[in-house]
Amino acid sequence: MTIPDYQTLMLPLLKNISDGMEHKTKEVVNSLSNEYHLTEEEKRELLPSGQQPIIDNRIGWARTYLLKAGLLSSPRRGYIKITEKGLEVLKQKPNRVDIKFLEKFPEFIEFRTIKKETSKETVKDKEEVEDVTPDELMEKGYNSINASLTQELLEKLRNIDPYFFEDVVGELLTVMGYGRFEATPGSGDEGIDGIVYQDKLGLDKIFFQAKRYGEGNSVSARDVRDFVGTLDLHGVSKGIFITTSRFPKDTSDILKKTPKNIILIDGPKLAKLMIEHDVGVSTQKTYKIKKIDTDFFPEE
Repeated sequence: MTIPDYQTLMLPLLKNISDGMEHKTKEVVNSLSNEYHLTEEEKRELLPSGQQPIIDNRIGWARTYLLKAGLLSSPRRGYIKITEKGLEVLKQKPNRVDIKFLEKFPEFIEFRTIKKETSKETVKDKEEVEDVTPDELMEKGYNSINASLTQELLEKLRNIDPYFFEDVVGELLTVMGYGRFEATPGSGDEGIDGIVYQDKLGLDKIFFQAKRYGEGNSVSARDVRDFVGTLDLHGVSKGIFITTSRFPKDTSDILKKTPKNIILIDGPKLAKLMIEHDVGVSTQKTYKIKKIDTDFFPEE
């Protein structure tokens, strides 16, 4: 039997773990492989990279998209569990669960929004593989993986201890080359969560504020104005306001009225910077794209 694509696997995956118990992902892969009567050869068939079986990869992506929509949860590493929302979907007895179906869930819409913001979308989902170049396909896959990682990072950041979040932000700014980071006291910090010293004597400072908010809880314009006022109070001309959510549209008007150099970093941009500078993430695999070395061959 042909190995099913990842969208076809979404509904069977939900049904496979509909008992509400925690299931080891590897066991789910084996169960679905048997359900589709895959041969041993098909179970072992690898991706072109040779690093993972195709069926494992496709079930993995089905799992990822269902997680993004909130139909599955990952209670611990290597395990998945159907959520109440997932059980409600099964009660509806849909004929198919795919990307179009998942677009009715706010969590999945957020994931798709992040994906569009972090990529150029060079390849449309509805286009046939034959209509695009291998480079475009690789770009699309890379952007999809990064969009998924971006949302996972934001979910982690929104649920960690707020003081640890401030340390994460400070470490990121230090890794980016802004200077030595120092956290402010837990109380009485007057809205400043950390200070980055750009010179050894500490004469040139950057104050930053880090708001750990949910996606639906945007930073208010008042928060930004208060941050500007705090910089005035301390005689500091540089500031960075970072949040795991969003900023209101009128914040640009606020910043235009102050001579201070203030940078706003929202959730997707924060996650993108963490990925770019390897803060909180690690490299899983690397692909090398090679071409003919024209210097090696003599000219005809």
